[in-house]
Amino acid sequence: MNRLLSLNKWAAFAVFVLLDIICVGMGMGVPIFCIGLGFPLGWYIAARAVRSTSDLGVVLKRTVVQATLTSAVTFAMMALLWGNASRLLLDPTADFANFGIPMILYEPKVSFVGWLVLMIFISPFLQLLTTLFASHVTSLIWLMRRPQLSEQQNSTARVSACDEKPGDGK
Repeated sequence: MNRLLSLNKWAAFAVFVLLDIICVGMGMGVPIFCIGLGFPLGWYIAARAVRSTSDLGVVLKRTVVQATLTSAVTFAMMALLWGNASRLLLDPTADFANFGIPMILYEPKVSFVGWLVLMIFISPFLQLLTTLFASHVTSLIWLMRRPQLSEQQNSTARVSACDEKPGDGK
Protein backbone atom coordinates (compact mmCIF):
# COMPACT_ATOMS: atom_id res chain seq x y z
CA MET A 1 0.00 0.00 0.00
CA ASN A 2 2.84 2.39 0.82
CA ARG A 3 4.34 1.75 -2.58
CA LEU A 4 1.07 2.66 -4.29
CA LEU A 5 0.65 5.85 -2.26
CA SER A 6 4.25 6.91 -2.74
CA LEU A 7 4.18 6.85 -6.54
CA ASN A 8 5.48 9.88 -8.38
CA LYS A 9 2.55 12.18 -9.13
CA TRP A 10 3.14 11.96 -12.89
CA ALA A 11 3.33 8.17 -12.77
CA ALA A 12 0.08 8.09 -10.77
CA PHE A 13 -1.52 10.43 -13.31
CA ALA A 14 -0.36 8.20 -16.18
CA VAL A 15 -1.87 5.16 -14.42
CA PHE A 16 -5.12 7.10 -14.02
CA VAL A 17 -5.21 8.04 -17.72
CA LEU A 18 -4.65 4.39 -18.65
CA LEU A 19 -7.41 3.27 -16.28
CA ASP A 20 -9.73 5.97 -17.61
CA ILE A 21 -9.14 4.82 -21.19
CA ILE A 22 -9.87 1.24 -20.14
CA CYS A 23 -13.07 2.36 -18.39
CA VAL A 24 -14.22 4.28 -21.48
CA GLY A 25 -13.53 1.21 -23.60
CA MET A 26 -15.37 -1.10 -21.20
CA GLY A 27 -18.39 1.18 -21.39
CA MET A 28 -18.07 1.35 -25.19
CA GLY A 29 -17.91 5.14 -25.14
CA VAL A 30 -20.38 5.58 -22.29
CA PRO A 31 -18.35 6.68 -19.25
CA ILE A 32 -20.33 4.77 -16.61
CA PHE A 33 -17.19 2.97 -15.45
CA CYS A 34 -15.32 6.29 -15.39
CA ILE A 35 -17.92 7.61 -12.97
CA GLY A 36 -17.44 4.49 -10.83
CA LEU A 37 -13.67 4.98 -11.04
CA GLY A 38 -14.22 8.22 -9.16
CA PHE A 39 -14.72 6.34 -5.87
CA PRO A 40 -11.30 4.63 -5.64
CA LEU A 41 -9.75 7.68 -7.26
CA GLY A 42 -11.13 9.95 -4.54
CA TRP A 43 -9.79 7.64 -1.87
CA TYR A 44 -6.37 7.63 -3.52
CA ILE A 45 -6.23 11.42 -3.92
CA ALA A 46 -7.21 12.02 -0.29
CA ALA A 47 -4.90 9.31 1.04
CA ARG A 48 -1.96 10.85 -0.83
CA ALA A 49 -2.85 14.33 0.40
CA VAL A 50 -3.23 13.19 4.00
CA ARG A 51 0.14 11.44 3.89
CA SER A 52 1.95 14.58 2.80
CA THR A 53 0.36 17.16 5.13
CA SER A 54 -1.79 17.37 8.23
CA ASP A 55 -3.42 20.71 7.35
CA LEU A 56 -7.07 20.12 6.48
CA GLY A 57 -7.29 23.18 4.23
CA VAL A 58 -4.38 21.97 2.13
CA VAL A 59 -5.83 18.46 1.95
CA LEU A 60 -9.23 19.72 0.76
CA LYS A 61 -7.65 22.09 -1.74
CA ARG A 62 -5.51 19.32 -3.21
CA THR A 63 -8.44 16.95 -3.50
CA VAL A 64 -10.55 19.54 -5.33
CA VAL A 65 -7.74 20.47 -7.72
CA GLN A 66 -6.77 16.88 -8.48
CA ALA A 67 -10.39 15.73 -8.83
CA THR A 68 -11.01 18.58 -11.26
CA LEU A 69 -7.92 17.60 -13.24
CA THR A 70 -9.02 13.98 -13.52
CA SER A 71 -12.51 15.06 -14.52
CA ALA A 72 -10.98 17.31 -17.19
CA VAL A 73 -9.18 14.28 -18.62
CA THR A 74 -12.47 12.42 -18.89
CA PHE A 75 -14.10 15.51 -20.40
CA ALA A 76 -11.35 15.71 -23.04
CA MET A 77 -11.79 12.03 -23.90
CA MET A 78 -15.55 12.39 -24.17
CA ALA A 79 -15.24 15.55 -26.27
CA LEU A 80 -12.82 13.74 -28.56
CA LEU A 81 -15.02 10.65 -28.76
CA TRP A 82 -18.47 12.22 -29.03
CA GLY A 83 -17.61 15.69 -30.36
CA ASN A 84 -17.20 14.38 -33.87
CA ALA A 85 -20.82 13.18 -33.81
CA SER A 86 -22.00 16.73 -33.16
CA ARG A 87 -21.37 17.53 -36.83
CA LEU A 88 -24.54 15.58 -37.56
CA LEU A 89 -26.52 18.46 -36.08
CA LEU A 90 -25.59 20.57 -39.11
CA ASP A 91 -26.55 17.85 -41.59
CA PRO A 92 -30.19 18.24 -42.66
CA THR A 93 -30.33 14.64 -43.89
CA ALA A 94 -28.97 13.05 -40.71
CA ASP A 95 -30.96 10.11 -39.39
CA PHE A 96 -30.89 10.58 -35.60
CA ALA A 97 -33.40 7.83 -34.94
CA ASN A 98 -31.02 5.16 -36.27
CA PHE A 99 -27.83 6.55 -34.73
CA GLY A 100 -27.88 3.91 -32.02
CA ILE A 101 -28.50 6.00 -28.94
CA PRO A 102 -31.51 5.60 -26.67
CA MET A 103 -34.35 7.98 -27.40
CA ILE A 104 -34.40 9.62 -24.00
CA LEU A 105 -36.60 12.48 -25.18
CA TYR A 106 -39.55 12.53 -27.57
CA GLU A 107 -37.84 13.88 -30.69
CA PRO A 108 -34.84 12.05 -32.21
CA LYS A 109 -32.83 15.25 -32.75
CA VAL A 110 -33.54 16.50 -29.24
CA SER A 111 -32.62 13.07 -27.86
CA PHE A 112 -29.37 13.22 -29.81
CA VAL A 113 -28.52 16.64 -28.36
CA GLY A 114 -29.43 15.41 -24.88
CA TRP A 115 -27.24 12.35 -25.34
CA LEU A 116 -24.26 14.49 -26.42
CA VAL A 117 -24.73 16.81 -23.44
CA LEU A 118 -24.97 13.79 -21.15
CA MET A 119 -21.84 12.16 -22.54
CA ILE A 120 -19.63 15.23 -22.94
CA PHE A 121 -20.60 17.43 -20.00
CA ILE A 122 -22.69 15.65 -17.39
CA SER A 123 -20.70 12.38 -17.18
CA PRO A 124 -17.35 14.05 -16.37
CA PHE A 125 -19.20 16.22 -13.85
CA LEU A 126 -20.61 13.09 -12.22
CA GLN A 127 -17.10 11.66 -12.09
CA LEU A 128 -15.98 14.87 -10.38
CA LEU A 129 -18.77 14.48 -7.83
CA THR A 130 -17.96 10.84 -7.07
CA THR A 131 -14.27 11.66 -6.74
CA LEU A 132 -14.97 14.56 -4.39
CA PHE A 133 -17.43 12.49 -2.37
CA ALA A 134 -14.93 9.67 -1.87
CA SER A 135 -12.09 12.06 -1.06
CA HIS A 136 -14.17 13.95 1.48
CA VAL A 137 -15.32 10.72 3.13
CA THR A 138 -11.68 9.63 3.31
CA SER A 139 -10.73 12.99 4.83
CA LEU A 140 -13.62 12.69 7.29
CA ILE A 141 -12.43 9.26 8.41
CA TRP A 142 -8.95 10.74 8.79
CA LEU A 143 -10.40 13.53 10.94
CA MET A 144 -12.36 11.08 13.06
CA ARG A 145 -9.18 9.17 13.84
CA ARG A 146 -7.13 12.28 14.45
CA PRO A 147 -8.95 13.63 17.57
CA GLN A 148 -8.34 10.32 19.32
CA LEU A 149 -4.62 10.87 18.96
CA SER A 150 -4.83 14.48 20.07
CA GLU A 151 -7.03 13.54 23.05
CA GLN A 152 -4.43 10.99 24.14
CA GLN A 153 -1.71 13.61 23.81
CA ASN A 154 -3.80 16.15 25.73
CA SER A 155 -4.61 13.67 28.50
CA THR A 156 -0.90 12.82 28.75
CA ALA A 157 -0.09 16.53 28.93
CA ARG A 158 -2.77 17.01 31.63
CA VAL A 159 -1.41 14.12 33.67
CA SER A 160 2.11 15.45 33.48
CA ALA A 161 0.86 18.95 34.35
CA CYS A 162 -1.01 17.54 37.37
CA ASP A 163 2.15 15.77 38.55
CA GLU A 164 3.95 19.06 38.88
CA LYS A 165 3.88 20.64 42.28
CA PRO A 166 3.03 24.29 42.65
CA GLY A 167 6.11 26.39 43.07
CA ASP A 168 8.48 23.95 41.34
CA GLY A 169 9.71 26.78 39.20
CA LYS A 170 9.38 24.95 35.93
